[in-house]
Amino acid sequence: MATLPPGINDQTFQAALNEFRNAIGADWVFSSDEDVALYRDAYNPFWGEDERTLEASAAVAPDTTEEVQAIVRIANQYQIPLYPISTGKNLGYGGSSPNLSGSVVVDLKRMNRVIEVSEDKNYAIVEPGVSYFDLYNYIQERGLRVWIDCPDPGWGSPVGNALDHGVGYTYNRYRDHFGSHAGLEAVLPNGEVMRTGMGAIPGGEMGNYRYGFGPEIDGLFVQGNFGIVTKMAFHLMPEPEAYYSGRVIVPRRQDLIPLVKHVNNLEDLGLIGQPEYGSPAGGFGGNNPELQELLARPGGATDAELDALAARRGVGSWSVNLQFYGPEESVLANWAFARRKIAEDIEGAQFEPGQVYRFPMSDEDKRTFPHRVAIGVPNMEIFRIVPQDGLLYFSALVPRSAEAIFRGQQVFGEIYREMGLGPGPNPYQGAATWHPRTFILINGFPLSRTDGDLNARVRQAFRMCIDAAAEEGWGEYRAPPAFADQIMNAYSFNGNVLRRFCEDLKDSVDPNGIMAPGRGGIWPRRLREEQA
Repeated sequence: MATLPPGINDQTFQAALNEFRNAIGADWVFSSDEDVALYRDAYNPFWGEDERTLEASAAVAPDTTEEVQAIVRIANQYQIPLYPISTGKNLGYGGSSPNLSGSVVVDLKRMNRVIEVSEDKNYAIVEPGVSYFDLYNYIQERGLRVWIDCPDPGWGSPVGNALDHGVGYTYNRYRDHFGSHAGLEAVLPNGEVMRTGMGAIPGGEMGNYRYGFGPEIDGLFVQGNFGIVTKMAFHLMPEPEAYYSGRVIVPRRQDLIPLVKHVNNLEDLGLIGQPEYGSPAGGFGGNNPELQELLARPGGATDAELDALAARRGVGSWSVNLQFYGPEESVLANWAFARRKIAEDIEGAQFEPGQVYRFPMSDEDKRTFPHRVAIGVPNMEIFRIVPQDGLLYFSALVPRSAEAIFRGQQVFGEIYREMGLGPGPNPYQGAATWHPRTFILINGFPLSRTDGDLNARVRQAFRMCIDAAAEEGWGEYRAPPAFADQIMNAYSFNGNVLRRFCEDLKDSVDPNGIMAPGRGGIWPRRLREEQA
């Protein structure tokens, strides 16, 4: 039997479902147990604990903005909470699961139209059901010389990804997907349609310019619950003439400090795309047996011992891949500049040249390219490294420095060990560099469909990481619904004024509290006390 919305009896709920059927067609209202189960989190941190699982009561799949408006008006009439999703592929961060059990999922997969792609002005306007694959194929079929910036994996939605602070792999002004948006259209909690930026002017050009007059309110729709986005514009990267990637290797663990400073400078100058840090000494996951033996000693390994290990193995302690885009002459000149600046400052630094790739590139060459997302080609290769039962991602934002990486290894490693989840981050675990001005320390906690004790320890470790990060002045940029309230509470300056301000807005524009209750840790007045 489906989980009913809070405070709604079955008779009222069935009446609302009939209204939804009349508005969008019976084929697009899903209420059977089998259908509703599809909207559970595929990486559920509460496997086997049904009373704790967040689940929908039903789902509706509108085809147009007008149908979204009708759904919102019906939800207001019957006090039915809604939870909009684009493609629902937000794995590791909640998938298509609502924050409030009993919500009706508004599944926007049928709204999958590419409205426009401008090659001259380098932007695209898409509906939320458009995937990265869809947009890429649209561009390729028309031979347009523009690139998308896509995350791993490519089945997600540019709209949904941007609205959850998603990121990609090219230049910083494109890989921050919300930062690269250029206006949006949304259905508000009262059923009205609003456009932002220049799109708010009749005849204005959504996509060309993001800002208009007065407050910029687009951010209210990011991890928020102030409306349902039905169109969104994004800046696209012009196809460059060439791509080049070179690798820098430094010998000592502490060399990461000056290396990060140099790479930050290169990126802030606009000379490189996303830098990718790694460790020849640590290897993927830090599974080198000799390294594990050192780490198992009381107090762990010293920097001197780690440097000696790297020297014995004839490898460096850290590496970074630098990506360059543009004319062939400039990418090679920028690589030469990077080598010179780093060599002047870091003794023993080594430089491994790559090769020049030229564009346009054939489909066959794209298939063999070593890291396709770096050239805007969506794929699903990330699932090669995801455990069968999934992961729970803890993603802390920290300062863009090596010192913050080292501190994070220590802080989160202690929690892993305390909760019996292994050694946790090793001395060579770096940071994700997707966001332009910060590092992300990502810990992927494994989940199990059969081991409830493991899941319970993972959830506890996750909560401990939230608290430990807050003590360091770090917050998370993205999280599964089960942890949204705790994370929002960590943003507690001046008596949680950020949350209180959002709650005041929520109560004003959504007095019935029907729009994604709990999303981003923001609850409407009628449900707020229950969540305290």
